[in-house]
Amino acid sequence: MSLRLRLTILYSALTGGILLVFGALLFFLVNILLTSQVDTTLQQTVSEVTRSIHVGAVGELNVVTLPQLDLTANVYIQIWDLQGKLQSSSPGIGHLGESLDPAGLESRQMVYRDTYVQGAHLRVLTVPLVVVVENEKRPVGVIQAAANLGVVDSIRRTLLEVVLATAAVSMFLAASASWFIIGQAVAPLAAVTETALQISRADDLSRRIPYRGSPNDEGGRLVSAFNATLGRLETLFTAQQRFLADVSHELRTPLTVVKGNVELMRRMGCADEESLSSIEDESDRLTRLVGDLLLETQAESGKLPLSFAPVELDTLLLEVFKEMRVLARERVRLKISEIDQIQVHGDRDRLKQVLINLVSNAVQYTPQGGDVTLSLARVGEQARLIVHDTGPGIPAEDMPHIFERFYRAEKSRTRSKPGGFGLGLSIANWIVSHHGGRIDVDSPEDGGTTFCIWLPILDASGQLSVISD
Repeated sequence: MSLRLRLTILYSALTGGILLVFGALLFFLVNILLTSQVDTTLQQTVSEVTRSIHVGAVGELNVVTLPQLDLTANVYIQIWDLQGKLQSSSPGIGHLGESLDPAGLESRQMVYRDTYVQGAHLRVLTVPLVVVVENEKRPVGVIQAAANLGVVDSIRRTLLEVVLATAAVSMFLAASASWFIIGQAVAPLAAVTETALQISRADDLSRRIPYRGSPNDEGGRLVSAFNATLGRLETLFTAQQRFLADVSHELRTPLTVVKGNVELMRRMGCADEESLSSIEDESDRLTRLVGDLLLETQAESGKLPLSFAPVELDTLLLEVFKEMRVLARERVRLKISEIDQIQVHGDRDRLKQVLINLVSNAVQYTPQGGDVTLSLARVGEQARLIVHDTGPGIPAEDMPHIFERFYRAEKSRTRSKPGGFGLGLSIANWIVSHHGGRIDVDSPEDGGTTFCIWLPILDASGQLSVISD
């Protein structure tokens, strides 16, 4: 059973239930009012009749002329003595020799009862007749007044039929309206389902669900959320495809070199030192690639361990400077322009990895005779680490992507040079962001690139400052 049908049945049943409850209350209220009106009429009639009754001197019941008995056509009167003999009755029921309410004759108090006499539904009021003789009340008989409830029963049946018919018609109208309205409301769900099925069949994550309604209602928010999910999935799927393509490309080159050198040594029939050295270099390259991939995977999954402790950034920068001077040799001038004593709270090894990555990239892509400048300064409550080079810079179209894995700007960072795989900056950005900091990049058109690392400073009380964008 569809959601639309279930909701339609629910709303129709709810509407019918409310109307039936209201109809039942109305039915009982009308019934009480009609019965009360009949009872009042009976009581008034009995009061009028009793005023025309007197008792003779002998104490026997005597009935005088009773014109009231035929004044009300809808009320029938019977007067019985204490011996159960009928003394008088209305002209309309003169032929009736039985009591209108036999059980009521045995009662010694006023009582209302519903009875059936010869198929007629009657409302009977039985009232004991009591007279005062010598200051003493004596029962002398019983008067019974009855009203035919045929009209009341007809009104009841008509009202019941009207209530049931109204409930049925209302349920039908509610079902029709609900079916239409709910159909409009769940239309986005059908569109979502159809689009999802089409995406599954065609593997087309670029599809989006059109929506013409208000973007702020439930349907609009659902469609917006689903479209956002599709966009996210498309981005992830594209990134995964690019990742697989990049990994395949990065693995192909060293494996091709290794295979070529092995075949060369096989043809030569001996181990060639140059070939072995090349195989070793490519093996190291593959090892670094696998290590970087593992590190990247751990970072994205949140499983990269970080051991936080106070870190002296100036000491760490000097250590990286000494190691990178060996890499720069005489080809590039590596220097420190400014350094302050600053302490941060972080993972020393990971922060060193970030610095080595940035400095090695700067040295690698700076032409011979160029400069790579390092600096460390306190700016407010933040530590600012700068790595500046005089290389060709990064093209503007590549700037938004430099922190994506396997991405390298082809125009300036050519793949012909040995080195990384486009994972270093992605890992560095993750490490810095998980230290509560950020990395800014500036690369003007006239050349040169500046990487600026911002980290919160650990003050004397051990509290970290907060970095704002």
